[in-house]
Amino acid sequence: MSDGLHARLEQEAPIPLAAELHCAPGELAALVGPSGSGKTTILRCIAGLHRPRAGEVRCNGALWYDGSVDLPPQRRSVGLVFQSYALFPHLSALGNVMLAAGHVAPGQREAKGRALLELVNLAGLEERRPAQLSGGQQQRVALARALARDPEALLLDEPFAAVDRVTRRKLQRELALLRERVRIPIVLVTHDLDEARLLADSMTILHHGKTLQRGAPEEILARPCSAEVARLLDLGNLFEAVVREQRPESNRTLLEWAGFTLEAKHAPGFSPGESVSWVVAPEYVILHRRDRPSQGERENPVRGVVQECVSMGETTSVSIRVAAQQSIAMNIATHHARRNQLAAGMEATVTLLAEGIHIMQRDGAQRGHAARA
Repeated sequence: MSDGLHARLEQEAPIPLAAELHCAPGELAALVGPSGSGKTTILRCIAGLHRPRAGEVRCNGALWYDGSVDLPPQRRSVGLVFQSYALFPHLSALGNVMLAAGHVAPGQREAKGRALLELVNLAGLEERRPAQLSGGQQQRVALARALARDPEALLLDEPFAAVDRVTRRKLQRELALLRERVRIPIVLVTHDLDEARLLADSMTILHHGKTLQRGAPEEILARPCSAEVARLLDLGNLFEAVVREQRPESNRTLLEWAGFTLEAKHAPGFSPGESVSWVVAPEYVILHRRDRPSQGERENPVRGVVQECVSMGETTSVSIRVAAQQSIAMNIATHHARRNQLAAGMEATVTLLAEGIHIMQRDGAQRGHAARA
């Protein structure tokens, strides 16, 4: 595939890398991982600011790096937006943008700069210097400056981390609208899972510079490839169990866990007797009504004692201990919790929907270089 951005990066030091990235034109790909996982280093490798030991970087068929070829940053058609904005303080917003349009004829640079500032909703603020702009406005100038190069790829390094939550939401919405008008690959580095879920078409999970899993955000969050990925995503309800039986005819795998036999969606890659990890998202945990149990609540009923019941506005966070060191978390409507008179110390029963139980490799064991959701 020649269109879009493709990167394969390998090195052992100073920051280990064994990463792959693919981003099509018009796609927004998020790089997610803890601090030190190599996210920013990958952007720097793509932009030509850091040379990896081995690998390849291509954009729309053009080779930027492969070990023997290493184009300098100015010859790579890429726009880069830093978390710190990096605007020139002595130049106006328009001046900052025009400075990046060196490839445009001098008589056309101002018109281009004004058009880009209008594109990022800064029309009327062209003559203000960075100190006269809010954090969100400075970030818009940085984005307009990156686009002034007419890049074939746009790289965003945690661009919204330094602004308040309200401004962050506004900028996220503007980026979502902008990508519809600028049909180029966009790579977003973020540690915010909600941001990745809101904005990204694809997500790459990184740890110690290694790609662990790639896929659509909703797929990865529902079906992480390993316990390691589930922990990095801070998914709750992560447990260990033993495969008891495979029932492909009914699309089920049976698990032994904490004294319960659970039916899960069929996972054919695991053998009876094998130790596995499994996860169930809170939305697949259903509280039994005390007054009128329903037919669906017969599926994987698990009884325990309410450990925590914390009201958080319209939602109540509930934790139910079902065995020693084994607790199931769920979120329910606060009015539902009140109707059932939920409180710490009371007995409760929940259903774990089989479709929501996802079985994984234990301890981050993986089959292949990187798993796809």
